[in-house]
Order: sequence, then structure tokens, then C-alpha cells
Amino acid sequence: MKKWKKFCGYYRPYWKLFLADMICAFIAAGVALIMPLIVRYITNNVIVGDPQEAFSTILWLAAGMVGLVIIEAGCNYFIASFGHIMGSRMETDMRTEIFDHYQKLSFAFYDDQKVGQLMSRVTNDLFEISELFHHGPEDVVISLIKFIGSFIILWNIHTGLAIAAFAILPIMFLYAYYFNGKLKRAFKRNRAKIADINAQIEDSLSGIRVVKSFVNEEIEKEKFEQGNQAFLESKKKAYLCMATYHSGLGAFTTLITVIVVVAGAVFLTRGSLETNDLITFLLYINTFTEPVKKLINFTEQFQNGVSGYERFLEVLSIEPDIEDAKDAVEVSTLNGTIDFQDVAFHYADSDTNVLEHLSLHIEDGEYVALVGSSGTGKTTLCSLIPRFYEVTSGSIFIDGMDIRKMTMKSLRRNIGIVQQDVYLFAGTILENIRYGKPSATNEEVIEAAKNANAHEFIMSFPDGYDTDIGQRGVKLSGGQKQRISLARVFLKNPSILIFDEATSALDNESEKVVQDSLERLAQHRTTIVIAHRLSTIRNAKRILVLTEKGIVEEGTHQQLMEQKGIYEKFYMMQFEHR
Repeated sequence: MKKWKKFCGYYRPYWKLFLADMICAFIAAGVALIMPLIVRYITNNVIVGDPQEAFSTILWLAAGMVGLVIIEAGCNYFIASFGHIMGSRMETDMRTEIFDHYQKLSFAFYDDQKVGQLMSRVTNDLFEISELFHHGPEDVVISLIKFIGSFIILWNIHTGLAIAAFAILPIMFLYAYYFNGKLKRAFKRNRAKIADINAQIEDSLSGIRVVKSFVNEEIEKEKFEQGNQAFLESKKKAYLCMATYHSGLGAFTTLITVIVVVAGAVFLTRGSLETNDLITFLLYINTFTEPVKKLINFTEQFQNGVSGYERFLEVLSIEPDIEDAKDAVEVSTLNGTIDFQDVAFHYADSDTNVLEHLSLHIEDGEYVALVGSSGTGKTTLCSLIPRFYEVTSGSIFIDGMDIRKMTMKSLRRNIGIVQQDVYLFAGTILENIRYGKPSATNEEVIEAAKNANAHEFIMSFPDGYDTDIGQRGVKLSGGQKQRISLARVFLKNPSILIFDEATSALDNESEKVVQDSLERLAQHRTTIVIAHRLSTIRNAKRILVLTEKGIVEEGTHQQLMEQKGIYEKFYMMQFEHR
């Protein structure tokens, strides 16, 4: 009931349009019921009277019937146009709701998801729900009015013939109920399979450069074909079930007409039924069987829509594992003093702690570097500060305040992150830099670009800041992308900076330019650098060496080299390698 109460709630903002749609459906169904009654009146009363008077009456009735046809056409136009618009608006509301929900979910959720499958729930699933929103209520209203109305009229025409016509309905409904369940399961499988295909396509197209560099187009085709064939098999089973369902119910509706003809003939031979009434009855049988056929079509649509709606609810039912506390406060500009107090952390799919009993103090404005082998938790440690992940135990404080007592928005506004794998959005350079501060003026954007050593190369493009950079900045070099991401952080102007191996993928020349920008950005800010190239952190105020056992060494570059421990070993390995 809760599920369907929520479903009905999407109609609330458009109740006037919905009411108008239902009124039109009611009128259209009423017209369909009136037409055969007019025919019966003509055959029973009009044509048996005076020919001249009958002709005049027929003309008036014909004019009335044309008027009814015009009214029915107008109602059907409203249903087909504004009814669909209402469904589209509701679909838009649901798409907004699920997208907003995606924004609330943490990194832990996205670690286990495929983007293509998430996209499928926003596109394919919601389209089917939109069709159900529009056609569902009106089809049910029209069908019920025609069904009940025709039954009452047929009962009044001839009770025995009405009973004969309706005798087969219980078997028909049992048949429909059985195959409804099978159809629902089949369409749900289809939804899952098309989501798999979307995920595979998204993965393949996103990595198209890797595919082509390894000349693995055929492998990708094979992977796609496997998913495509699996979807085809799923649809085959669904269509076989649907064919049995439709053909069976179609046979039942035809059988009703056969029963009426046979029973009517028997009643005629016994003199308990007039020929005119049999003609009217047969006209109404079409009105009676039409809603049944409409309900057959509606059932397929209903199963499609419901399977999509249930998948939609599956996502909405996932509670964000990181949320603002009820007493969380909005913080303004932070100074940047960071304290880790006995922090432990493990990922949701593992019981093994990545960090354990970690305690660390960083003064505001301090430049700290993290060094260690891959997998020791350097990136994880930095991801805990903006609460991308939640600590398993212990606490993290900034300026003496537990970060769980701050709203996430205000906390993250004070933190700037520059990663090795830069993500730029499709669009222009200006739009990507302004992402750091959407309200920034063009002058502020240009100033940020200058600070990031990006202005010169940007102006070398014919379109300057309006240059389109392609999907994920594919038209730019690695160094150029990194400088744009730095400009974005300059514009944000945060109190705390996190550099996650920001220069490790660059050539020496680009590294020098980006490193200069990093040093300029880090001035007077609390800065944590995850270092891959140890030569880039020689001037760090403090270097922390992180292993599986936690922070095992700490000091300046010179101090750690004199200790001849893990850091000295790392540094010498890189020096020898060069």
C-alpha cells in the first residue's frame, strides 16, 4: 500500500489535468454506450412509423450522432495530447527525484555500481512508468464504464442472453491472472538485461581509446553480442508468454460473440427474443468486448510500468550511508587544523581495516606529504576528511570540531581536491573552471587560470576560454587538463588542499609547470600531498611514511634521509631508477 500510495502521490501536482483527463475518458466511454442505443431506437421505434416523419427524425438523430462523434473526437484528442503531457511531467518529476537521490549516495554506493545500469533506471524504466501514469487510469475508467454500462444495457435487453455472454468471464479472468504473474517476471528480467547492455556499452565507449590501442574491437563486439543475445533470449521468453496470453484472451473474446450468436438464435426460434434486440445486442457485444481487449493491452503496459517502477523504488530505498547529523551546523571559513583521533576504517565489502588506530595532528597552514606503498591507505585517509567515506571508529576534527557535526556541504566547501585522474566535463574551458565557483565572474575565472599557469595555453586556442574540450577533456594534454583542474580549485579558494598524486602521470616539463602552480596554491593553506614522485615533496614541512602498521616515520626530507629507514629506501629506489 505504501508503494502505491507513493505512486498516486505523483498525480497530486497535476490533479486538475488528471481530473480533466478522467472527465474526457468518462465522456468518450459514455458516447460509445449511447450510439447502439440510438441504433436500437431507430430500428424499434422510428422506422416503423410514418415514412415522412421517420425521415425527419432520422435526420435529427443523425445530426445528434455526428455531434456525439465530434465530442468523442475532442475528448480523445485531449486524452492523447494533454494526457501524455501529464505523464511526461510526472516522468520528469521522477527522473529529478532519482537523480537527486543519486547525488546523496556516497562513494561506497558507486564503488559497487555500473554507470550504464544507473542510467537505465533514469531513462528506459521511467519511460514505461510514464506510459502507465497516462494510460493506466484512463484505460481502466473507459473499460469499466463500457463494461458495466454494456452489462446493464444487455441485461435490460435480454437477461438470458446477457448471462450467456458473461458466463465465460470467470474462466477468462483466471486465465489472465495466471499469465499476469508470468508476464511481470518476464518483463522484470528484460529490465535487468537491458540495464546490463547499457552498462557494457557505457564501459566500452568510455574506454574506446584503450580498446583501439590494444586492437580489441572484436573482443568488445563479442562481449556486446553476448549481452545482446542474452537480452534477445529474455525477450523471446517474454514474447512467447505474451503471445499465449494475448491469443488466449483474444480467443475468449471471440468465443463470447459465438456464444451470443448461438444463444440468440435459440432464443429467436423460441420466440423470446426480437430480431431488432439481437442486432442491438450484437452491436453492444463489440462495446462489451472492446474494454476487455483494452484491458489486455493495458496488462502488458501495466507489467512494463510496474517492473520499471519497482526498479525505480529499489534505488530510492537505498539509504545514504553518510548523512548530516540532525544537529549538524553550517560552518563558514575553516582555519584548517586537522586531528585524527584513533581512526579505523574498512570498506563495506571487507572486514579488514585499511587504517587502524591512526592518530595524526596537522596544524593550519601546514604542508604535509604522505608517502607509502600502494594499498597502504593514503588516498583512503584523505577521502575521510571530506567524508567521502565514514570512519569505522574514532573521530576526525577540524579546528577542534568533529566533522560529523558539520553539514557536508559546508565541510566540503572548505576542501579542494586535485587528483591524478582529472575529470573534466564536456563543454568549454570557461565552464570547467567556473565549476569551482558557479557564481564567479569571467575576470575571476581568468585570474584563477593565471594563478594555475593555464592562461597562456588557453589563449593559444582560437576560441580561448570558449574552446570546447570534448568528452572528459579529450582534446587537451595531461598537463593542460591538470592546470584547468588547478584553476578550478584556485577559484574555489578552500582552506584545506588535498593533492592526490597530482603530477605523477605528467612529463617532466608539465610536472614542473603544474608543481609551480601547486606550490602557489598551497601558500597559507593546510595542504596534504599524496606523493608518488618523492622529488616533488623535498620542501614539505613534514613527511609522513604510511604502511599497513600506520605512520611509521615522520619528519622533513633531510631528517628522514638521515634515519636511513623506509623513506630513504623509497627515495634511493626512485633515484636509481632515474
